[in-house]
Amino acid sequence: MKETTDLINANIKNLTSLWKTAGISFDSYYKTPDFEYCEIKDSEWPNRLWLDQNITQATIDLIKEKLATTPSIITLPIWNIYDKNEDAILEFNGFKLKFEQVGMSLTLDKSFDIKSDMKIQPVTKDTEAKLWSELFIKSFGYKTSSETIIKTLNKINYYIAYHDGIAVGTAILHKTNNIMGIHSVGIPPEMRRRGYAEKIMKLLINIAVENRNEHITLQASNMGKNLYLKLGFEEQFFIKSYALQQRI
Repeated sequence: MKETTDLINANIKNLTSLWKTAGISFDSYYKTPDFEYCEIKDSEWPNRLWLDQNITQATIDLIKEKLATTPSIITLPIWNIYDKNEDAILEFNGFKLKFEQVGMSLTLDKSFDIKSDMKIQPVTKDTEAKLWSELFIKSFGYKTSSETIIKTLNKINYYIAYHDGIAVGTAILHKTNNIMGIHSVGIPPEMRRRGYAEKIMKLLINIAVENRNEHITLQASNMGKNLYLKLGFEEQFFIKSYALQQRI
């Protein structure tokens, strides 16, 4: 039980560390006594506001006051680790559910024997950052600016997946302590249903094994969850992401 709790906390820490790292690179990360947030202009990612406590009406009032002053839409993720249903109070205050995810983890014990001509290569220059941004937008339907990627290349590990020399997907690896977080594994619609996502995941898992990480964490959409279960990941908690309705 304690190990599961530790992994859940490590998953959240890895995710928020990624947001914080991106925000700091733009001098756009802020911490208050009640919550933390980051906002990068002309980009929809990461642009998050998060907290590590139960939501109260007083906290929501402070959050709404802050969001009223930000020019960008800020997403509010809520993890259900406090055993409290917060949907009602959020909806009452004008927040609308944008999407849901499942926090998952994998204990690393072996690598995959991969026989494939697919490769994943780190993004190291501006042209690759622009390509990564284009692939991401196609895959997820919202914007991570190429400027965000260029400015964080030395702190965040971005990857592009190639098959026969053609770019087919994106990924991010972000390490915190002995945890390797996998983020933003995306395949553009025209490239889907060819097994690329599974191959990318196996290559990323192998990198984590080579780096002697103990666990991998990620946050899965409904579309990706079954693949991760197939690869041995375990479901551990839910994340619901909200935005103020008048800001959507």
